This record gives sequence, structure tokens and C-alpha cells, in this order.
Amino acid sequence: MKKSTLIFAVAIIATAYALSVSALEKTKPEESNNGDIKTVAWYVANIKEARAKNKECFADPNNKELQSTPNCANSLQALKMSFAVNN
Repeated sequence: MKKSTLIFAVAIIATAYALSVSALEKTKPEESNNGDIKTVAWYVANIKEARAKNKECFADPNNKELQSTPNCANSLQALKMSFAVNN
């Protein structure tokens, strides 16, 4: 492998690493002042809370930031699982 190709490959890897670290730093834990992130299993066991969280998350269809939070995703997945089991 030529020296210039190796340097180019290292530069690509370093750039990809820097971008991934930057993206991780920008992600915020959901509702840091309102509580912990709840798992899909928790929402399956607490389906009323899953419905309430889902209603909160999707009340404004334009609020993509809220909809992409872990609790919104987990409550939606729990509801999908519950619906699939009940049908």
C-alpha cells in the first residue's frame, strides 16, 4: 500500500471517529429533569403509561425531537407489541 493511500485511509477513519463522537455528545438524555428512561418491557407491563406517553409524544406531529426520545420510542414499541399480541 502506498504511503499516501495509507495516510488517506487514516484520515478517513479519524474523521469518521470524530463525527461519531460529536454526534454522541449532541444526543441528550430524555427528560433529564423528569425522570429515568423506561424500557420497552416497563411500558409493556404498564400499558396505561405507554398510552399516555405515546399521546404526549405524538400530540404534535411536527415535534420530531420529542418523538425521537428513548421513552417515546420505547412506549411506541410496547404499544406495537401489545397490539400484535392482542390481535
